[in-house]
Amino acid sequence: MGFWARQVTPRLVAGNESDAIVDLRRRACAGLRGEVVELGFGSGNNVGLYPPEVTRVVAVEPSDVGWGLGEKRRASSTVPVVRGGLDGQHLDLPDDSADAVLSTFTLCTIPDVAAALAEVRRVLRPGGALHFLEHGIAPDESIRRWQRRLEPLQKRAFDGCHLTRPIDRIVAESGLEVVDVDRAYAPMPRLMRPWAFGYLGRAVKR
Repeated sequence: MGFWARQVTPRLVAGNESDAIVDLRRRACAGLRGEVVELGFGSGNNVGLYPPEVTRVVAVEPSDVGWGLGEKRRASSTVPVVRGGLDGQHLDLPDDSADAVLSTFTLCTIPDVAAALAEVRRVLRPGGALHFLEHGIAPDESIRRWQRRLEPLQKRAFDGCHLTRPIDRIVAESGLEVVDVDRAYAPMPRLMRPWAFGYLGRAVKR
């Protein structure tokens, strides 16, 4: 992990978000309960959005800078948040130990996303769900072309972030059952559409 990924990217993604994005995060958190593993906790943009049924959040976050930027948010959280690992591809957690997993704008960046989702499936209890909010490949070919052109730059600027991952298909191929998913462009200017197509849903371990 180079200087840019260590020091710059965590700060770029830690700023204030629009009300529309916060509302999408709130929808992703709806229905969470019990012991929740959060992949890519970052600086804690979901803190304050967890339902009261959540008893603890185990945060998986590789960036010490991102973790440090979230200190005030964690201190103000009504839900205990503990750091539970640095790598979503290798979760240091027992089998069947989590009631839910939360991933928001994280599956785009993990290098081996299939390995990470296999770990999610392993640590989820039967009946537990992955709640996800992710950006990915758009349905319109004109936007897809721009996503393919921009992806090399995007990966360099944002620590490996992909623009072209078909999130719903990747989750389904992990063995989790996608029980609902909304696919739509976020309310952003048209020029931002290569970054704006999102997937909001849940996938259950049967």
